[in-house]
This record gives sequence, C-alpha cells and structure tokens, in this order.
Amino acid sequence: MKIKICGLSREEDIEYINEARPDYTGFVFAESRRKVTPAQAAKLRRRLAGGIAPVGVFVDAPVDGIVGLYRDGIISLVQLHGTEDNAYIERLKEVDSSVPVIKVIKSMELERIATTEANEAIAQSADYYLIDSGAGSGKTFDWNLLRTGMPCASLLQSSGKQWFLAGGITQENIEQAMELYPFVVDISGGAETNGIKDRNKIVQLTAMVRSLKEKTV
Repeated sequence: MKIKICGLSREEDIEYINEARPDYTGFVFAESRRKVTPAQAAKLRRRLAGGIAPVGVFVDAPVDGIVGLYRDGIISLVQLHGTEDNAYIERLKEVDSSVPVIKVIKSMELERIATTEANEAIAQSADYYLIDSGAGSGKTFDWNLLRTGMPCASLLQSSGKQWFLAGGITQENIEQAMELYPFVVDISGGAETNGIKDRNKIVQLTAMVRSLKEKTV
C-alpha cells in the first residue's frame, strides 16, 4: 500500500514531501485553489527528491499539453478528473503510449455501474482508477461500497486494475481507509491546516501508512 500527497504549490510543500518521502505527489493543473502553471510545476519538480513520482491532475485538458508535461519530465503519471472517456485516453496514448493514466470514477457513478449492465462505462483504457466522492471535493463517501463482497469491490477486482482511494482522508480515518486495501491512499486537504500544506500532517500521515503497512505484511 502506498500514499500520495496531492496539491503541492509552494517550495515549502516540496521540502515537506522530501522529508516525508511519500510514494506519489500531485500537481493540480485544473481550476482549483491549488492550481499551478506548467512553469511553477517545473520549478517545483526540479526540487523534488528522487523516488517520489509526480502526478499531474487535469480536467478535460488538451492532450498535447498533457503529453508535453510528461515528455518534459514534469509529471510521471496523468490523473484525469473530468469527462474523459476511453476515446480520450486512447488519443492520449496514441500520442505517447508510455503515459500511465489514472482515471477518476466518482463513487456514485461506480455504484451505478456496478449494479447495472453498463460496465463498459468504466474507462478500460486507463491504467489505474481513483475512487473519489467528486472532483477533489475533500469529502468522504460510503466506504462500505468498497468492502469485500460488495458489487463495487467486485467490479474493481474484476477490472484487474489497481485503484487509488481519495476524498476526505485524514489522520482520524486513514486506518479505516487502509482496511479497504487500496493500492494508494490519496490525500490533499487532510494534509493541510487552514488550506495550507502542513509539514507535521504530511510527515505523520506518511509514517502512519508505513507503520500500518508493516503490520499487515
């Protein structure tokens, strides 16, 4: 199990990440209070320690711009939060087949797909899924949907793809999140205080994942 700290926008954020050493970190290029420009992201990326994979977060962005950031080494994975479908992801991979893609599936949509015959609505061209209550809403959803034996959990398992869990994960509930066995716990607001990345929370959250992971091995 791995951890991602998303929404970096300041040099201090990079310092905290380099100290804590999560597995992934995220730069948001979509409209958000955490949004960074490509130039800002490039500057932050240069300061990022090795072994931490930077993820670019996008919403219905032009394919060429995404691939440019990937080829320039500013991001290592692409996270899609909009209406991007299989056709969009296939166009992205036609431009550069090596781009790893994480496609967000909102929890309500996942539940609908899991309980109908509309399984093809899941973007099969994606390499990973990220289950969230919304587009970076910072709110939890009913995690019982993802427990073993439930239709949503069965659908994810049958897809054969690893999945990330996001939405309102904090120090108070991260243990419950890890009990669902996601590939990655994805945290943004839970690593902040008053909307700013908090060094202590980043360090402690990362340490909690490492510690809880060791207990389950």
